Amino acid sequence: MFDSLSDRLNDTFDRLRGKGKLTEADITSAMRDIRMALLEADVNFKVVKEFVAKTKERCMTAEVMESLSPAQNVVKIVLDELTDMLGSTESKLVFSNRIPNVIMLVGLQGSGKTTAAVKLAYLLKKQGRSPLLAACDVYRPAAADQLATLGGEIGVPVFRGDGAHPVDIAKGAIQEAVDHLRDVVIVDTAGRLQIDEQMMQEAVDIKKAVKPDQVLMVVDAMTGQDIVNVVSTFAERTDFDGVIISKLDGDARGGGALSVRQVTGKPIKFVSMGEKPDSLEPFYPDRMAKRILGMGDVVGIIEKAQEAADAEQLEAAERMLREGFTMNDMLDQMKAVKKMGGMKGILGMLPGGQRALNQMGGNLDEGIFDKNEAIIMSMTKEERLRPSIINGQRRARIAKGAGVTPTEVNSLMKQWGEMNKMMGRMRTMANQAQAGGKKGKKGKKGKRMRMPNIPGLDAMGLGGMGGLGTGGPKSDMELLRQMEAQMRNKK
Repeated sequence: MFDSLSDRLNDTFDRLRGKGKLTEADITSAMRDIRMALLEADVNFKVVKEFVAKTKERCMTAEVMESLSPAQNVVKIVLDELTDMLGSTESKLVFSNRIPNVIMLVGLQGSGKTTAAVKLAYLLKKQGRSPLLAACDVYRPAAADQLATLGGEIGVPVFRGDGAHPVDIAKGAIQEAVDHLRDVVIVDTAGRLQIDEQMMQEAVDIKKAVKPDQVLMVVDAMTGQDIVNVVSTFAERTDFDGVIISKLDGDARGGGALSVRQVTGKPIKFVSMGEKPDSLEPFYPDRMAKRILGMGDVVGIIEKAQEAADAEQLEAAERMLREGFTMNDMLDQMKAVKKMGGMKGILGMLPGGQRALNQMGGNLDEGIFDKNEAIIMSMTKEERLRPSIINGQRRARIAKGAGVTPTEVNSLMKQWGEMNKMMGRMRTMANQAQAGGKKGKKGKKGKRMRMPNIPGLDAMGLGGMGGLGTGGPKSDMELLRQMEAQMRNKK
């Protein structure tokens, strides 16, 4: 996602950072590099021209040119303008008091509309709504079957209306939602071509018949510069309210997606970066701009961590503080990282992470999780609960059972040892916090302490996060709840 653009922009900023003060020639050269980077990323040339002109004008002020850190100011200006180009602020779905709310999806053939409909249904279901999918694509072979299959996988019903006209299917879906107390209907229309007037008219007719609360256009990120012509035509005929960018993880350039908001004035509401139902994410212009500039998205990591966490994991954390870290706990942590999108996904959200990933050729061996899982599952129940009893003979047996070498078992055992030591330090800190709370007015209350560098969290840029109040939590669980609350406040 925006890999080549991110690399080119960071190379430009690196050259600026090597200078004490910037001259007009330095700014002009940097803007030329930025222009070429955007064009090579397939951003529309009119959008590039306007972006570079505004950015250069702001960079040429005395405040920037004569400052002590002009390069940082340039980066800040580029970040501001890029955020503005992407839409400035998050654009949420707007729901009315009408039951059901109707969301209509339109787009070209092959844009990923059907899968986007399912992902949107999954997202709304997670938010507590009861969606219904309407299969209004009667032209593509097995389109309704595909929607029914995908809908079944996420537990969302599909209204098919086999043999009926698409307009009647959409109407029937709304009645079905009323009869079965479904509060959202997502209408999946047929893919169409810009030049196909009949199909475009059908989209207009469906919109007129069901009066959707939101019309969202699904756009393939790999469409390139032609994306401007596509969205302009649909904006004229269907007057859509927002855009879903699909397959954003499939194009290293992705510049077409940067052009949508600027050309049409329509906000990007969601982006899809994967195949799984949970890969549809709300679009945050500021976070995306930071990721493009290599600044990462730590807030996004925290949100993913919170989604992966649950009450059972918090109880497990309390037990780990009390009893130590087991191999079962390590297995749970690996599953949580997978749930958050894997190490590749997490690394891409860290400051400089995407650049580091690009330098590795975009490859990160996620298979280590499967290998370590096999090692842990080759252990006995007692060994998983008490890894300290694993001696050389046991390691050889475990390696043979998992199909790995003893060296790989030793590597996993070393990781466990580091985590277990960290838990010991945290247990000591928790006990000190409890003791400090009892001192009351003796000067200890209200002080703040630093978290230790935590293996795993530290690798994700979250080690040593924040300070926790030591005003006397009543238990280890209370300390953990304070830690969780602090992460939420970081939003």
